[in-house]
Amino acid sequence: MKKKDNGRKIYRTKEKNYYEKSTFEKVMSTVLTVFLIGGIGFLGYSTAEPLINFTKHMGDEPEPTTEDVVPPEETTTDEQPETETTVPTATEAPTAPPVTMEAYGAYSLTVTDLESEQSLQTALEKIPKNQGIEYVEVPLKTKGGMIYYLSTVVTDAKLKEFQKLNLVKISEMIKSNGYTPSALVSTFNDNIMPTINKETGYIRTDGSLWEDTALNSWLTPFSQNTVDYLVSVVNEITGTGFDHIVCTDFVFPDFTANDLKNLDERLSRNDRCVSLTSTANLLYNTSVANGATMFIEVSAVDVLAQKADILQSMLLTANTIVLNINIDELGEGVSDGRNYYEFSGTPAEKVKKCLGFISEFLYDFNVAVRISGSSLTSQELISVRDTILDFGYNSFVLG
Repeated sequence: MKKKDNGRKIYRTKEKNYYEKSTFEKVMSTVLTVFLIGGIGFLGYSTAEPLINFTKHMGDEPEPTTEDVVPPEETTTDEQPETETTVPTATEAPTAPPVTMEAYGAYSLTVTDLESEQSLQTALEKIPKNQGIEYVEVPLKTKGGMIYYLSTVVTDAKLKEFQKLNLVKISEMIKSNGYTPSALVSTFNDNIMPTINKETGYIRTDGSLWEDTALNSWLTPFSQNTVDYLVSVVNEITGTGFDHIVCTDFVFPDFTANDLKNLDERLSRNDRCVSLTSTANLLYNTSVANGATMFIEVSAVDVLAQKADILQSMLLTANTIVLNINIDELGEGVSDGRNYYEFSGTPAEKVKKCLGFISEFLYDFNVAVRISGSSLTSQELISVRDTILDFGYNSFVLG
């Protein structure tokens, strides 16, 4: 029987619609891929830096560059060009600071000038004439806590020994000599009040009063008793003829790591500066309420050493800073723990170099520059004053 022919079997597969790309299409695909990867990388870099900057603690200072400072391992002299690049030379036009305040030309007296009416009059007569000096700064409460005027706020015997003249008499004598009185008041660097009132000092976790390596206690900004005391002093001084008050020493002591373990945990936080700025604002408001203007003085050494916690322009009501450049302190050099700032030459040259390092940290403030140091003569003070004016600052304090 003949077998039936069913014909050839045809097997079909499902069509996958694969198409071979042309050479031009392959090239364009590669190019587009490269651009896509590059765009993603650029976007990531652009957003990362702002995010990193945003997370920085407010008040963090920019890292000094190797051009600005001398590394601690290598001490260099002014002859080496790499250290001179940050200091304006005599032929260069320095960048002028943002000055909006009226010129403040002042001369600072010493505590020995307040021993009697005669000593005060003698000191006033020795002030250099025709040098733009209109104000006389009087050290009424000094570093360490001593008060040099007859105070009704403090009655303890520890603070009465050197109180000879009352505030009204001091201001009247200054005015009668043709000047405007300005008070100089130290705040937290006070080693006396904590021994009178323990609650104004730093207290360890075991209840004892903290002392530094020199066995001195300090006022703490975390105590309401401290704040009340400082407000009382400022309130007593302003309104008695002192139209200006300069408050200094808004600083923390140099705590060791072991100290911080046994003290208020707030001292180890990045926002501890708020306690200083809050007190400064309260003292400012007290001064203004009494018709006076308040400035904040900071040490140039503290700024270079990154210890000037008070320099928080966004938190301060007072916008005028007096930068105290102590020539004696600069002579020893300044370290911030990573970099070493070296100063040599004449007092004017040291001040010029110091301003070159510091100006950027004070850009948000009105600035007056104070030149101090026991080694300076009157002529050297005047020479340095001219350097300050050349640098663009129209306000100064001599002494």
